[in-house]
Amino acid sequence: MSQSTTARYASAAAMALALSAALSIAATPAAAQSMDKEKCFGVSLKGKNDCAAGPGTTCAGTSKIDYQGNAWSLVPKGTCDKTASPTSPTGFGQLEAFKEKKA
Repeated sequence: MSQSTTARYASAAAMALALSAALSIAATPAAAQSMDKEKCFGVSLKGKNDCAAGPGTTCAGTSKIDYQGNAWSLVPKGTCDKTASPTSPTGFGQLEAFKEKKA
């Protein structure tokens, strides 16, 4: 093996290691953050949901109405049932999807 081939392999290995480290660091805050959060259905405004906005939608930002019962947002753990939701049967966010009541 020539010196330039060895240098290329060493350079590629260093880049792979750097990329791996960067991805690990980037993933850690999201995992730690999600442990302190919970899905809360019926609390997001139109187009502001984090995900799960029902049939015909794809994911984040696809809710069609304010406080849509099958669209959720991440909220601090323990606060969902204290967050206002005018379409919810209880008037507060829910940990499960629900059918909206008429406001």
